[in-house]
Amino acid sequence: MDAAVLHTLGKPPRCEQFPEPEAGEGEVIVRVRAAALNPSTKAVAGGGHFATSGALPAVVGLDGVGVLEDGSRVFFGGPRKPYGSMAQATVARPAFCWPVPDGVDDVTAAALPNPAMSSWVPLEYGARLKEGETVLVLGATGSAGRLAVQIAKLCGAGRVVAAGRNQAVLDTLAELGADATVSLNGTEDEIAEAFVAAAGEDGFDVILDYLWGKPTEALLKAMTRSDFHLRSSGPRLVQIGESAGPDISLSAGTVRSAGLSIIGSSFPPPQAFLDMFNRLMAAAAAGEVRIDTRAVPLAEIEEAWQAEDTDGKRLVIVP
Repeated sequence: MDAAVLHTLGKPPRCEQFPEPEAGEGEVIVRVRAAALNPSTKAVAGGGHFATSGALPAVVGLDGVGVLEDGSRVFFGGPRKPYGSMAQATVARPAFCWPVPDGVDDVTAAALPNPAMSSWVPLEYGARLKEGETVLVLGATGSAGRLAVQIAKLCGAGRVVAAGRNQAVLDTLAELGADATVSLNGTEDEIAEAFVAAAGEDGFDVILDYLWGKPTEALLKAMTRSDFHLRSSGPRLVQIGESAGPDISLSAGTVRSAGLSIIGSSFPPPQAFLDMFNRLMAAAAAGEVRIDTRAVPLAEIEEAWQAEDTDGKRLVIVP
């Protein structure tokens, strides 16, 4: 079968022949239709992820959409190594194969779960978002950030503030549910001033942080100002990504004065995660959440792997 085969950690995979998988006890064969090229997929293949395996060659890809032998269409995850999702077929456990509704096409169904769950899980399971609270999305111009704006509203946020560097994308976020935007272009003082203005009279209840680094430092600086409004309970910052840098400078006084809680990413019980997935798919089928995608043939995996993200679309490999 055709597959995206990795021979060396840190190098792009190549489209070539790989042995067809055979299902063992408690496994099913999945005929793959689409598999998203997510950052986590690259991280595993690059050797810097906890799920990286040194057993090579192997097929890349952690999840995707395909069809089981009974004809049912599913989103699947955790294929058995050395098989991955970027191939004409793979092997997985039935517990990790979840039905996809008819109203969601293969490419969208493959692209949505990974970036969407990066905000849905933190909002509901980590920060315990309450109806009507205000959410700040720090890093809202990437594909995951744009989804976070939409999902925050779906999960009950009363107000959503979107912060990012790409002004062209920021200008489009109102149509996705953003009530205000913050440009992260400028000096630290200018950005802090913008955060103060966007916080308004109520401040932020939940912060989804995809960036870390200097933008987070600017936000924390804003929180220490006398004109920054804070709720009595203090904001809950969920640390999700570090695209602006792995480290920040954080003073003890900032944590005390702002009543700040910093929450790491966590994973809910399987049934809770499945419930979130089903609600995500229902929202996609109803047109309540959308993601920009670009389908790429499996034969072009090497070029797609090395492509720069210039248009913000999630690449989806189609066998």
